[in-house]
Amino acid sequence: MDTKWAVDNLQTIRTLMERSALYRRALAPIMILAGAFGIAGGLTGWLWRIESNRGFVWLWLGVAIISLAGSLLLVRRQALKDSEPFWSPPTRRVSQALLPAFSVGLVIAVAIIVFSANSGSRDVQFLLVVFWSWFYGCAVHAAGFFMPRGVRWLGWIFIVTGTVLLTRLSLGEPRHVLPNLVMGGIFGGFHLAYGIYLHFTEQKTPIV
Repeated sequence: MDTKWAVDNLQTIRTLMERSALYRRALAPIMILAGAFGIAGGLTGWLWRIESNRGFVWLWLGVAIISLAGSLLLVRRQALKDSEPFWSPPTRRVSQALLPAFSVGLVIAVAIIVFSANSGSRDVQFLLVVFWSWFYGCAVHAAGFFMPRGVRWLGWIFIVTGTVLLTRLSLGEPRHVLPNLVMGGIFGGFHLAYGIYLHFTEQKTPIV
């Protein structure tokens, strides 16, 4: 047996196996959709003057649920278009990677709803933005091991942003800014920017 032929075939098999483990759905429309909902959520909280802690949490839980439902519909449509199963092994791996950090973020949100007084505290809401940025960043970074490499960088952006916000909180700097606008800027802005970037590069960049 030709050694070079065997090595080439092993490399081909390895490449095919790695690609089959990666989530290969188009991420651009998902990110753009999540970004649009995030910005809309921030503007809604600002225009409707949602300033209580419980109102803040309910608003962003609603945004998260709508974004997740819309993303699942987009994934399902892509799967049907490609005649592939919706709940494929890569989709299952990504979901399992997201679940732990998402669950902790949800527990914190429920704790605020249950134990917080029906009043508004920007410090509490900013801390929620910090924790949610951290947990979301960790979730995205974990899922990024089954997705294109750039997704892990997006996770780090959320983690670093949460850390910067916490640092500024300790200095008392952002308290004059509405938490809803900060939340919309972080979660809406980052998703929208990354989605636009992917829209122009996703089909040209190989998944590695």
